[in-house]
Amino acid sequence: MNPLPRFPSAGKGVYAITDGPRDDLFAAVEAALAGGARMLQYRDKTDDTARRRIEADELSRLCALHGATFIVNDDVPLAKATGAGVHLGREDVSIAQARDALGPDAIIGVSCYGSVDRARQLAAEGADYLAFGAMYPSPTKPHAPVVPHDVLTQVASLGRPVVAIGGLTPDNAGAVIDAGADYIAVVSAIFAADDIQSATRRFADLFEPRPGSPR
Repeated sequence: MNPLPRFPSAGKGVYAITDGPRDDLFAAVEAALAGGARMLQYRDKTDDTARRRIEADELSRLCALHGATFIVNDDVPLAKATGAGVHLGREDVSIAQARDALGPDAIIGVSCYGSVDRARQLAAEGADYLAFGAMYPSPTKPHAPVVPHDVLTQVASLGRPVVAIGGLTPDNAGAVIDAGADYIAVVSAIFAADDIQSATRRFADLFEPRPGSPR
């Protein structure tokens, strides 16, 4: 089992999220990591426990090789078994329960949707990062309400890394970075791309300083 994850030292970057079962999962993730993904979330809503454990173990290994942070979606026992952090949504266990299972050093991220009040509450409960979205209409969650960009600016005072997700492309993600997103979380624009490494690199390049940029 790999050591528990830490945030990448630069504190900003691409957060790639897998898109469920696929035959080429490991190659796809390897390509995203080679393209510059700093964090990876394993998101698989199936109940195939054996396959998911094998996949999570291998993804944890790949993340360690590339110096990326590994997160498991929803599943605290799987996160514990693979030395990962966990991402929690509204219907999942509490931060306190996840912390009790995973220990004080595990990364616990939370979905805040578009709610500053929820973000404030979960930050107080010990969340390590706060995720907001959908920032644009999302093919992964087509019914998710679109969140105003200024929400990202409002939560800067909470002192937690801010993740933006939902409908992000290399053409529109710069605006959410400028609004305050530390990480841009991407599903289909990376893992549905013909060239996953190049698609990830286009997002990663958005974090490079530009003349006159507030970044």
